[in-house]
Amino acid sequence: MTTTIYLDRDYVIDQVFWQFAAQFCDRHNARDFFDAHYSTPAQIVRIGEDRAGMIMPWLDELVSLSVDGPQPERFLRAQALLFSVLDVVVPFMTTPVSKASAGRRGTMVPAAPRHRQFSPLRVEARHVAQLIRGDPARQWTVPELAGAVHLSPSQLRRVFVVAFGKAPIAYLTMVRTERMAHLLRSTVFPVKQIAAEVGWADADFAARQFRRGLGVTPTAYRQFVCAPDSDDTA
Repeated sequence: MTTTIYLDRDYVIDQVFWQFAAQFCDRHNARDFFDAHYSTPAQIVRIGEDRAGMIMPWLDELVSLSVDGPQPERFLRAQALLFSVLDVVVPFMTTPVSKASAGRRGTMVPAAPRHRQFSPLRVEARHVAQLIRGDPARQWTVPELAGAVHLSPSQLRRVFVVAFGKAPIAYLTMVRTERMAHLLRSTVFPVKQIAAEVGWADADFAARQFRRGLGVTPTAYRQFVCAPDSDDTA
């Protein structure tokens, strides 16, 4: 019995970043970790008949969820099923020596990320990231950020992408999304008020950006993370 699972690379990197957020300072680091441990685009994994039988119901349900195309309201269920499948499959994944670079051959089986500090390549990029994180609600522009570190806008974009894996405004969007998620978890403020507090005056635009970053709307996210345990509601 053979089953093929296709995963979007950007989605997987995003999940790696959120799973090990304490070890990574940004998604650029998560991408480096992903590239180092999963250097081949495809693998054949033999997990045995018993394990295959265990994950088949999960795969069948994933297929049923995707029949009518992406459904945002089923995202969390699909994600839970996918993680259950990966929990069984990932321990059997390896990095072939013939495909790994010299710097990647030291670790041949995926493992938790090592505790190490990462630093952007340029002090200017680090300073711009600090400016953004210090005041994400400010309506930053690339020329304004570039002027703060005495670079041209094009130079700033180049060094920032090298350091953080994304352009300054994309980084600002990520920070606002993170801050919005924190406020949704820790306050009872309306979504519109939270959106304005992180720098998005248009609540609809904020919801689209949030969904693009986390896969669910702000309302669905709050319902999920703030849902009472079943024992409390019994």
